[in-house]
Amino acid sequence: MLGQRLKKLRIERNLTQKQLAEKIKVTHVSISGYENGNRYPDTDTLQRLADYFDVSTDYLLGRSELLSHTIPIAGQEVVLSPEELLLFTELKKHPTMLYDLASDPEKKVKELIKFYKMKQMLLEEDEEEDRAGEKNER
Repeated sequence: MLGQRLKKLRIERNLTQKQLAEKIKVTHVSISGYENGNRYPDTDTLQRLADYFDVSTDYLLGRSELLSHTIPIAGQEVVLSPEELLLFTELKKHPTMLYDLASDPEKKVKELIKFYKMKQMLLEEDEEEDRAGEKNER
C-alpha cells in the first residue's frame, strides 16, 4: 500500500523519484525501493514523506483514507478535497493569483480551483490538436 500511495502522490506532483529523494534527503534508489515494495522507510523518513505530501503516516501506510483537508487561509479554515488541495498547492506557486483571497477565502479558493481546472482542460485540448496536426503533416 505504501508503494502505491507514494507513487501516486509523487506523480500527482509531477516529481521524479530523484526530485522527491532530494526533497526528503534520501537516495532515489530508496524511493524506487519504497514504491516497488522492496524497501520500507524508517520512521523518520516516513514522517518526512507524510510532511512533504501533507498527509498522515496512516494514509501512507494504508491505514486511513484521504477524505479532506482543512487549511487556514486568510484567518479562516477552508475544507478541501484531496484533488482540490493538490490544485491549490499548484496555485500557491503563482502568488499573483491568490491576492484577493482575504475577501472570501472559501469562495475564492473554489473559484480558483475551477479556473485552474478549465485552464488544464484547454491546455490538454491544445496538446491534442498539436499532436493531430503533427500526425497529419506526416
